[in-house]
Amino acid sequence: MSVSRVVELEGHIIDSGMMQAAFGIVMDQGGSFDVEEFEIGRRKDEESYARLLVTADTEDDLQRIVHDLHQQGANPADPDDATLERAPDDRVVPQGFYSTTNHPTQIRYDGEWIDVEDAEMDCAVVVEETDGADAAANGRSAVRARTRTLNAVEAGDLVVTGESGIRVQPPERPRGQEGAFGFMQGGVSAERPSKSTIRQIAGAIEETRAEGGTVLVVAGPAVIHSGARDDLARLVEGGYVDALSIGNGFAVHDVERALYGTSLGVNTETLDHARGGHQHHIYAISEIIRAGGIEAAVEAGRLDSGVMYECVANDVPYVIAGSIRDDGPLPGTITDAVEAQEAIREQAHEADMVLMLSTLLHSVAVGNCLPSTTRVVCVDIDPATVTQLLDRGSAQAVGMVTDIGTFVPLLAAELLADGQGATEAGT
Repeated sequence: MSVSRVVELEGHIIDSGMMQAAFGIVMDQGGSFDVEEFEIGRRKDEESYARLLVTADTEDDLQRIVHDLHQQGANPADPDDATLERAPDDRVVPQGFYSTTNHPTQIRYDGEWIDVEDAEMDCAVVVEETDGADAAANGRSAVRARTRTLNAVEAGDLVVTGESGIRVQPPERPRGQEGAFGFMQGGVSAERPSKSTIRQIAGAIEETRAEGGTVLVVAGPAVIHSGARDDLARLVEGGYVDALSIGNGFAVHDVERALYGTSLGVNTETLDHARGGHQHHIYAISEIIRAGGIEAAVEAGRLDSGVMYECVANDVPYVIAGSIRDDGPLPGTITDAVEAQEAIREQAHEADMVLMLSTLLHSVAVGNCLPSTTRVVCVDIDPATVTQLLDRGSAQAVGMVTDIGTFVPLLAAELLADGQGATEAGT
């Protein structure tokens, strides 16, 4: 005997491909569907609605289909409240807990829909119940729902389980998008005109600033090796970078360039291998340790140029995440992986736009912490970098396949035209 469930799709479900994806999920998993209701938005600003009766042979088959539909934004009609269970121990979640997507999510609690704070993929949802009077005094609801990594779950936390009473809303792609972000339709291509695309990215950065948003730059050592260091430093100085997320290697080679004129022992202007240049990055680390850290080196006048210098001089916060292959590392590098992840997560949740510059692993790490509503541009000479970012769930990312040493100077030229900084060129 077959089993059925009714699901609903709302929004720009045709233009975004949501409806097509939903049909494919049902058929690919051996189910069937009937369209019980379908209302088409006939204007650019009108949304569509579809009501589907999904049928499968067994309850398990139906659950798998509904789960995958849910990830695409198809939500059960007439939902019950979300199911809550107590975490039995620290870092232990109830079996069958709801694992989040990075899309905006709501849970149904006592008949009301509540936004889940800090949308992020691969987390649990924890519900916090507080005294009504205390909540009113603090200007917030008596019930809050927020994402929690498994490491952060504590014994007794109320954790959402199953998929009942959960509503997911993937970003949509309505027709006729305008403004600087109209070009951000996802995907990766080496065939987009570079100059016009860079101009659009510059416009997107300006638009983010005009809206009062923040721009996070995620950069790899290739930015330094390719000779783009000075232009990224100019963008920091000009106010176009609100936060920086990097690895130890980026900071080391930026400092090496300032102290010895090389990156990995190579002069980035002449491309000559300096005599004894293979030692320069170790010497650079030693000098920063001797000074007491990057900030202390800037204050002492020992470090007077580069990206790290501009971050310190302009109060731009940065996170240096360590890895097992690091030399040194520099003082201030977060060598504890969980601690580094938390620092990156804080940056990611505050960012409105993220610019990922030639770093595969760091881009994926930051992408894992981002909600799908954050605008992401990934630039790399290797299209596989962007492809892997998309495959890991950052479907909102757009990619530009080009040399980072060409991209950053051209972007700086667009944003810093006529030598103007962000104060003059921005809002």
